[in-house]
Amino acid sequence: MFVHFYYQIARLREEILSIGKIAVITGGDSGIGRAVCNLFSLEGATVAFTYVKGDEDKDAKDTLEMIKNAKTADAKDPMALAADLGFDENCKRVVDDVVNAYGHIDILVNNAAEQYECSSVEEIDEPRLERVFRTNIFSYFFMTRHALKHMKEGSSIINTTSVNAYKGNAKLLDYTSTKGAIVAFTRGLSLQLVSKGIRVNGVAPGPIWTPLIPASFKEEETAQFGGQVPMNRAGQPIEVAPSYVFLASNQCSSYFTGQVLHPNGGTVVNG
Repeated sequence: MFVHFYYQIARLREEILSIGKIAVITGGDSGIGRAVCNLFSLEGATVAFTYVKGDEDKDAKDTLEMIKNAKTADAKDPMALAADLGFDENCKRVVDDVVNAYGHIDILVNNAAEQYECSSVEEIDEPRLERVFRTNIFSYFFMTRHALKHMKEGSSIINTTSVNAYKGNAKLLDYTSTKGAIVAFTRGLSLQLVSKGIRVNGVAPGPIWTPLIPASFKEEETAQFGGQVPMNRAGQPIEVAPSYVFLASNQCSSYFTGQVLHPNGGTVVNG
């Protein structure tokens, strides 16, 4: 009786802690992606993440070292994969590399993103619009369609959207548009995959301190970043990462699909 009880506890722990699972995180070199990589590693998953070669080499190296130190004995060595995910063939290569190394995929976190300020829609020309949409939403389609071939019942897809998809953002119009598309993608994909036992959910962070912030905003705006939310501060990536662990766990979030979690400092959103 007691042996059975402890066996059940061990099985429950495996489900909750992602032990033995293979997780792929796009844009995992810094910010929220890095925090998710680290937390998944601490909880027993084998982690592969993508980054942009050149611009993010140092961040990727630091993240890889971090998750190597965090990984459990049950996990395999992590991987850092350089790729421009705005193009289908690059996403296929990433998925193929992961599957060749680990055999399958259990968790896909679509997280890669880029953003640029603008004061008018007239500033957004075709090359910029295509660039932002390729990174922020095309990659989600491409990564998902290739990863699904190697996912089975019980797998989970988690998409990073943004509070801006719900409240709008005049200065990040193209970025905000992609984040709204991600919400719709999450809802539609969840309906496609529910019969296969694969859950699809999203996370919509509010203002979070990531490298995108000082890279995107002027000094004065950066200094005021996060002050508009009820908690009167920006969040840290580690305050967002547990949402992804929750949504990846079939034990904790088995009745969640097509949903979005909102770690945003108290901003009430509808829809």
